[in-house]
Amino acid sequence: MSSAERATERRSGGANDPAPPPPGGVLWSLSGDVRALLMLPAALTLQVAHPAVGAGVDEHSVFRTDPWGRGERSLRSLQLWVYGGAEAAEEGRRLRVLHRSIQGTDTRGRRYHALTPANYAWVHATGFPVYRHAARYLVRPMTPDQERALYREWLQVGRVLGIHDRDMPQTIEEFWPYWRKMLAEEIEATAVVRELVATDLSVPPPDRGPWPLRLLLRALWPVLLPPLARFRRFVTIGLMPPDARAAIGLPWTAAQERRLRRTCAVLRAAVPALPERLRYLPRARAARATRTAEARRNG
Repeated sequence: MSSAERATERRSGGANDPAPPPPGGVLWSLSGDVRALLMLPAALTLQVAHPAVGAGVDEHSVFRTDPWGRGERSLRSLQLWVYGGAEAAEEGRRLRVLHRSIQGTDTRGRRYHALTPANYAWVHATGFPVYRHAARYLVRPMTPDQERALYREWLQVGRVLGIHDRDMPQTIEEFWPYWRKMLAEEIEATAVVRELVATDLSVPPPDRGPWPLRLLLRALWPVLLPPLARFRRFVTIGLMPPDARAAIGLPWTAAQERRLRRTCAVLRAAVPALPERLRYLPRARAARATRTAEARRNG
């Protein structure tokens, strides 16, 4: 980001910045839980199933050469949208500047730009149905009121990202026809989708964390990578809404469904018993601690 672009973005912020989702809401509890890490691959794969988004990632992303850094930055960004407070809107501005130069031609021969409202809104839209579906397995099925609250909060995330209300379905009733139309007319098994669910591609060992751990992982990586790749494919396809899975053409069997339910039942029982420092991601944990301290001071 150039200094001129940063100055422009700063001038556009301030008192009128959109607020992130409310503390204590559905997203506040869901997106910082460590189980949300298992939900993200399905959402990311759905995003790149859009021909324009897939082409942009294929041509402009470093996910092949720096997968761990790319994943870390994406997770940090997502956590800021929910738990960042005033930083949430700043992160939204940073992302818009980052995507200004991303353009090209998609697999259907159409010109695309990353910030074209239809493309940018799809990237945002995938989060709601994946959270809703995956929570049934990993946490608990949502009540109708919780689903509506989740959608309202996800609209707030869209505003943080700079998406106009006119470019997002404003109610659940409006969302599902939009969703079905996108699945029927746009979504496909792009090259990036195929890579994200492949089990035979070379992935470098993690380059984050303490150096003794990195050395150990590097030594064991030829043994660890195949089962990890198979597990990534399993949770990516399994936690994707079935209609989206079918639209992309990803196979899923009854035996896999039973295995997924067993795996998630263990996680539903085990994760709530973990201490706070292990159950929640760092940004979420810090935000929860701040909120708890404020409540004690005020009450």
